[in-house]
Amino acid sequence: MSPLKPRLEHLPPDLVCLTDYEPYARERLDDNAWAYLHSGAADELTMARNREAFARLQLWPRLLRDLARGHTQQELFGQTLDHPLLLAPVAHQGLYHPAGELASAQGAAALGAPLVVSTLASQPLEAVAQAAEGPLWFQLYFQPDRDFTLSLVRRAEAAGYQALVVTVDAPIFGLRNREQRAGFHLSPGLEAANLRSMAPFQPAPLGPGERMVFQGLMAYAPTWADIAWLRSQTALPLLLKGVLHPGDALQGEALGVDGIIVSNHGGRTQDTVPPSIQALPRIATALEGRLPLLLDGGIRRGSDVFKALALGARAVLIGRPYIYGLATAGALGVAHCLKLLREELEVVMALNGCATLADITPDSLFPDPAPPGP
Repeated sequence: MSPLKPRLEHLPPDLVCLTDYEPYARERLDDNAWAYLHSGAADELTMARNREAFARLQLWPRLLRDLARGHTQQELFGQTLDHPLLLAPVAHQGLYHPAGELASAQGAAALGAPLVVSTLASQPLEAVAQAAEGPLWFQLYFQPDRDFTLSLVRRAEAAGYQALVVTVDAPIFGLRNREQRAGFHLSPGLEAANLRSMAPFQPAPLGPGERMVFQGLMAYAPTWADIAWLRSQTALPLLLKGVLHPGDALQGEALGVDGIIVSNHGGRTQDTVPPSIQALPRIATALEGRLPLLLDGGIRRGSDVFKALALGARAVLIGRPYIYGLATAGALGVAHCLKLLREELEVVMALNGCATLADITPDSLFPDPAPPGP
């Protein structure tokens, strides 16, 4: 591998879309950080299919409409956003930039995008809140100690976070072979800053015939009862992230959650689950608009955002792309990624006759061809 290059202070003219950032990021990250960022579970089929599924969807333009008063504003949980773009929770951002989440918060604020801060952030959630000038949501991983879990919620509330995102699709880590081959480890000096005061977790000793996955790790994993408990503990808007099945979305609704993030964890937790965009319509049909839906997984273009909105999402989250921007140029790179994506969305809306996000409907996509006859 060639020597690592310094981060850019000025953006070159060839950075014109999100995917242009990937090679720049690769040049600036060592093999360890790259393996963590760019890996998927097992054979990485779902990670690839997230992108392929968007590519198969076709736009169906409407023409000659008056768009002079067009805009991309969206209402979410009492907040008026300039656009439907959020930054997804990404752990250990100190791997990619010395300021980690602080730089991401600055870049997000420049474009008015909510940043969802990970439980496994490299910076304490309070420090990110102090540095941020834009909206912040907190992503929660349940910890084996429920009192400590609740303390994280109370810290987020006190720091002014505006929503709570509970990741429910990763009760244990997926097997990411790319990381395993690279021997991934946190760099010296890096830690999950929000967990530094938590006592080390030691599962109970296994008995004869018991397995570490089932009787060990999963014995401490959250269940629907924990979601009901959490709902009773906070007034913050509560979203479940990682939902792919309509039944789970309906169960969350029944327990009083405020939103669903349709997600397969960027293909990082389990391989050969469906692409998020393919799961979205079934969940939208089941919920019939009663809860706002968000989506992540595979968003790289403004047309991808448009397609997600057409199939029922109110907003989308991007993950790897803004980290490529962070690794390349810090806060400037994060802000530029958001700017590129918003501008692409505006162009796609204009070319498809949609003045507002509400104008984007399933009829904005070309129907799948009819199945062949018998």
